[in-house]
Amino acid sequence: MKDGWEYKKLGEVCDIYQPKTISAKELVDNGDYLVYGANGVIGRYNSYNHENSEVLMTCRGATCGTINVSEPYSWINGNAMVIHPKDNNITQNFLSYHLRGIDLSDVITGAAQPQITRQSLSPKMIFIPPLAEQERIVAELDLLTSIIDKKKAQLKELDQLAQSIFYTMFGDPITNEKGWEVKKMGEVYKLKSGDGLSAKQFVYGPYPVYGGNGISGYHNKYNKDGNYIIIGRVGAYCGNVRYVEGKFWLTDNAFQLFYDSSKQLPVFVTHFLTHLNLHRFANQAAQPVISNITLKDIKVLFPPLPLQQEFASKIEAIERQKSLIQQSIVETQTLFDSRMEHWFN
Repeated sequence: MKDGWEYKKLGEVCDIYQPKTISAKELVDNGDYLVYGANGVIGRYNSYNHENSEVLMTCRGATCGTINVSEPYSWINGNAMVIHPKDNNITQNFLSYHLRGIDLSDVITGAAQPQITRQSLSPKMIFIPPLAEQERIVAELDLLTSIIDKKKAQLKELDQLAQSIFYTMFGDPITNEKGWEVKKMGEVYKLKSGDGLSAKQFVYGPYPVYGGNGISGYHNKYNKDGNYIIIGRVGAYCGNVRYVEGKFWLTDNAFQLFYDSSKQLPVFVTHFLTHLNLHRFANQAAQPVISNITLKDIKVLFPPLPLQQEFASKIEAIERQKSLIQQSIVETQTLFDSRMEHWFN
């Protein structure tokens, strides 16, 4: 332990409790105050149960141990544990970073439904440096966090630019205001789902496993080799569209899209289908599903190939910028993780 730092149980220095829970039915669409659940904001309500900002820890479910910080004047539900400093010897910002930086696996109980209780969390030991040192640590970590946030905002701006370019060049893909040639999806596209692969069959390997929401694991075999457009087929991410290159395993949670590459470029198809928001065509079951039949009558646009090529060039330039920013995010995140390890482990 560093000189001048104290080492105390979390329950000695913080009040730990679960507030009263309100149900989803009680949420108010235009309520005056934010409502926090296990994983952050879940809605709004016309009352609040916490006047001040609080450090919250997810205490139930798969994301047990996740740390959030609430806004002042908020309602906090009981599936988030409030961890409130008892006095001024530890700052809220330092506490939130500290809790993110320590291993909480030893306080999580339950197999089918992981949970953290006040009884299991209270004995957890934490470091408490002098206040000046806490402020210095927080300033350093805040700086790195702000750099990452700014770069993520740049990525969003570039995505918005790509979207703007698409609409400028091709118009609204649903109304077809520019009068491009139109055919039905069932006439020009074919969809084929991938091969089933359960989580138990995932083994460490060099090939990514793609489902409806991108990479879900890695495998030592692949069933696709080349360049493909894939569409999420099942679950919350059905309708997601992405362009994937290389060797990978495609699960039956996603479709491979077959199209005529002599009439449509993959970058146009990917952006076109993304702008259609295919998720709206999923059934309304608890587990949403998109089928070939559901999509067969959707109108597909065929703008001139030279215009698609011009669009592809613009998007390629944007993707180069995004790649540089993403690499910078990785490097900054690595530095942040290193500093967290230095201070809290």
